[in-house]
Amino acid sequence: MSGHALEVLGVSRRFGGLTALDGVSFDVARGEILGLIGPNGSGKTTLLNIVCGRLSATRGEVRKDSKPITGRTPEDVCRAGVAGTFQLVRVPDALDARDNVAVAAMYGRKRLSIAAARAEAERLLDRVEFEGNLYAHADALTYFDQKRLELARALACAPDLLLLDEWLAGLNPTELEHGIALVRSLRDEGLTIVMVEHVMHAIRSLCQRIVVLNAGRVIAAGNPEEALANREVVRVYLGESA
Repeated sequence: MSGHALEVLGVSRRFGGLTALDGVSFDVARGEILGLIGPNGSGKTTLLNIVCGRLSATRGEVRKDSKPITGRTPEDVCRAGVAGTFQLVRVPDALDARDNVAVAAMYGRKRLSIAAARAEAERLLDRVEFEGNLYAHADALTYFDQKRLELARALACAPDLLLLDEWLAGLNPTELEHGIALVRSLRDEGLTIVMVEHVMHAIRSLCQRIVVLNAGRVIAAGNPEEALANREVVRVYLGESA
């Protein structure tokens, strides 16, 4: 088995006449935090959706731990150890905070009983520093607690590969620092993380490497300082003259 937790090999995705991804390739080492950045519409979320099985690839392959997962259902991909958060927070309001997380623990890799899933949910909500009421519904939670709840729900699937789609977006400066520390601590516990993010402070603080997309193609890759200094990245993403 290679040292790669994730391999994206020549992945393309078309929506009718629109090419959202065009031959994207990169790999992620085990225990790494890789940043995936680029302008809006560059294909970042589409790529995460292909990795986790919500979308199929038009061409190319995705491998986790050297095993193909392309074309598998989201449930199968989850049970292979991949989980993540959404670009826009999605917390079903029909369930309270604890049961939102417990459902993931019941149907994820561990397949826990109701009682065990609720105990695991309480542990994970504490792990992500959730400050709300366990029995509160989403509309009664702060925005940051909604995000922490969604993260706890992803962790309840027992992943070893975590996909974060702008999880740090919209946080105030204090919340952002707490969020960065939390993501770092998850990596330190052994998780491999791919994060789509526009907050450059977070990218520089957390990521060993980044991949920059534009119009569905990789235009730069490497450590953050090198990649962000690339003339093409400066032109299309940072909005400065090259």
